[in-house]
Amino acid sequence: MTGMERIDYSPLYLAYLHYFNVERDYFECHEVLEELWLEEGRNLLYQGLLQVAVALYHHRNDNRNGARKMFAQAVNKLRQFPNDSLGIDLGRLLEESERYWRQLENYDEAPFEFYDLTIRIIDPVLKEQVEEWAVHKHLPDDDH
Repeated sequence: MTGMERIDYSPLYLAYLHYFNVERDYFECHEVLEELWLEEGRNLLYQGLLQVAVALYHHRNDNRNGARKMFAQAVNKLRQFPNDSLGIDLGRLLEESERYWRQLENYDEAPFEFYDLTIRIIDPVLKEQVEEWAVHKHLPDDDH
C-alpha cells in the first residue's frame, strides 16, 4: 500500500495513530499495532511503526538501551518503504527516528529530555478516519 489511493484503513491502524499522536500512549500503540501486525502476516512496515512506539515507551521510562535497540530495528525496517506509505509521511518519521536514535547513542555525552514524535498524516481520508475513530471510541460499546 503506497501512494494516496483511497482505502479504508484498519481500525487498529487508526487506533495506533490516535494513541501515538493524540494520547501519546505508546504502550497502547504497541497493543493495537501488534494485533494488526499479526493479522497482516507480520508486515515489516507495521512492525517498524510498532517499534518506534516501543522505543519512545522505553525512553519515557528511562530504558535508554531498550529505546536504542528499538529505534535501530525500526529505522532498518522503515528504510525499506516509500516515504508516503500507509497515508503518512514515513520519510519524515524515519528522519526523526534516526535523529532520536543518534541522540540516544550519544546520551552520555549529551543527555536530553524525553520528547514525543508526531506522525504526519498526509492522506486526507486517513486523517478523517482517525478523527472519526477517536470520536466513536468514546461511545458505549453496544455489545455490553
